[in-house]
Amino acid sequence: MSISRRGFLVGLPLLLAGCSATTINSQTNYAALPDEKFPLKQVPIDRIKPELRRTEIAYDTAYPAGTIVVDTPARRLYHVLGNGRAMRYGVGVGREGLALSGDAYVGRKSEWPTWTPTQNMQNREPRYRKLAGGMPGGPNNPLGARAMYLYRNGNDTHFRIHGTNQPESIGYAMSSGCVRMMNHDVIDLYETVQVGAKVVVIQATA
Repeated sequence: MSISRRGFLVGLPLLLAGCSATTINSQTNYAALPDEKFPLKQVPIDRIKPELRRTEIAYDTAYPAGTIVVDTPARRLYHVLGNGRAMRYGVGVGREGLALSGDAYVGRKSEWPTWTPTQNMQNREPRYRKLAGGMPGGPNNPLGARAMYLYRNGNDTHFRIHGTNQPESIGYAMSSGCVRMMNHDVIDLYETVQVGAKVVVIQATA
């Protein structure tokens, strides 16, 4: 038996995969990652709501493979795989009035990135001013294990798709505007998303 990068069983008859495959795949997706710069522990699958777990699904869309679709009201991110399929991830989004709006593209990517609060964040919350010079990457950094920086017309929007040191925030609208993912999930997305990939943001309808 072998396991692919996304955690799916390879080489087993369908009959043997059976009903237990979903549970095995889900836990494999959140196994320990000891080779990371800052090793990540296994996340017990029962701590992640089923609807927020990384899952490949049927997804009918006109967007080409490689596109990222952020469904803000549903707290879901879809990475379009093509052929009517997508990888679905649970995410956390910005608080009301702070969420990302409009489309963008991935301008650059970074592993265990430095975090520098934006000027607006420093103005809203003076406690962030002491970090104006940046906070080095690591397990206590709010950007988590990976970050994808969103740009428009060659300019940084200051919005990111990134990991988090607050996994309990996934599924909620409580960030300062960025799209948060579990560290295991953002690592998976980071490996397959290309710089230049289009990011489509779905907002709540009136």
